[in-house]
Amino acid sequence: METAELKELIEKIKAEIKENMDYMKDPTDEEIEELIETSVFNHSKERYLKISEKQSIIESVFNSMRRLDILQPLLEDESITEIMINGPRDIFIERGGKSQRLEQQFTDEKKLEDVIQSIVAKVNRVVNEASPIVDARLQNGARINAVLPPVALNGPILTIRKFPENPITIQQLVEMGSLTEEAAIFLQRMVEARYNVFISGGTGSGKTTFLNVLSNFIPRDERIITIEDSAELQIKGVENLVKLETRTANVEGKNGIPMRELIKTALRMRPDRIIVGEVRGTEAIDMLQAMNTGHDGSLSTGHANSTKDMLSRLETMVLSGTPLPLEAIRQQIASGIDIIVHLARIRDKSRRVMEITEVVDFQKGKIRLNPLFEFEEIGEDVQKRVIGSLKRSENQLSNTLKLKLAGIKLDSSERD
Repeated sequence: METAELKELIEKIKAEIKENMDYMKDPTDEEIEELIETSVFNHSKERYLKISEKQSIIESVFNSMRRLDILQPLLEDESITEIMINGPRDIFIERGGKSQRLEQQFTDEKKLEDVIQSIVAKVNRVVNEASPIVDARLQNGARINAVLPPVALNGPILTIRKFPENPITIQQLVEMGSLTEEAAIFLQRMVEARYNVFISGGTGSGKTTFLNVLSNFIPRDERIITIEDSAELQIKGVENLVKLETRTANVEGKNGIPMRELIKTALRMRPDRIIVGEVRGTEAIDMLQAMNTGHDGSLSTGHANSTKDMLSRLETMVLSGTPLPLEAIRQQIASGIDIIVHLARIRDKSRRVMEITEVVDFQKGKIRLNPLFEFEEIGEDVQKRVIGSLKRSENQLSNTLKLKLAGIKLDSSERD
């Protein structure tokens, strides 16, 4: 059957089912699915339908009426990592690091907005004309961002970032070429020895994934508190785990719980380590103070284009929320953060660790950095994939006290 004919038949069956539902009181999913199957069976007497076409029609009608319409199969497809909907007609997905446009379309803007409302209602969020932007997460952990008109000019916009059911491991990152075995072992030692590690990178560089990988090196007997805008971390095997999530203000601008407040609350909960999903604003000062007041081994991420840019952005974040002099802020950063891992999504769309740098100290008005690993590009293969890897610099780790206190040797899996 031609695509146009199939669409026409689906709309016809939808109309029939809606008419039948008018005579039913609170029909269950099973009853609706039975109605759809009966309708499809009756139509197959009039025109030949393949088994695959029947299944496709039943799923399409049911998803439209009871689930998330054409979005449902995209959410269920584990190979898709990102869904980008720019109005009802323009739908893009990312699969295997590459973006592609889909033929599927929503019926109209109202249907797409209904799907968005259905999603945000399930996670106790609100989005409307008065408050047209919302960030939330689905029950499966996927992160969503929705923007409605009048802010969005080409119709409702929905972006969904999906995360694998089984978190990526450090070994998988090594196999994918994101970093080397040597760098992986180094970072594992840093986390085990309670160094404060900060992950920087641009949009889509894999900061959250990498944070999740490092968090799974934390000893299982420690008390961990995670603080996120939208809970995405998948920490496995830790019993003493507290997960906190910010809350946006209501329509009146009240009852919001920002990250800064959650960090202060976390400090009263006797944490061994605090993991802050991403710092974006004034909460940076609270995170740094936590790192400087006995909460070693804390992890966090931030948006930046380089290691030095991340330091500048942290200074700006802190300045926006406190009148501290710049030198005092830089002292806080140098004392709080031990290691910065910078990630990037390079031109062949692969995600790589570009640099692992030690934050040494603060001297003569500047934060001193000690690059330990740096990405070295060799060239490209015939398929335009970048050839290169993370190379160990000649510099040695300066601050080794935490390693010694933890009884960990940097160049061996042996313990003292």
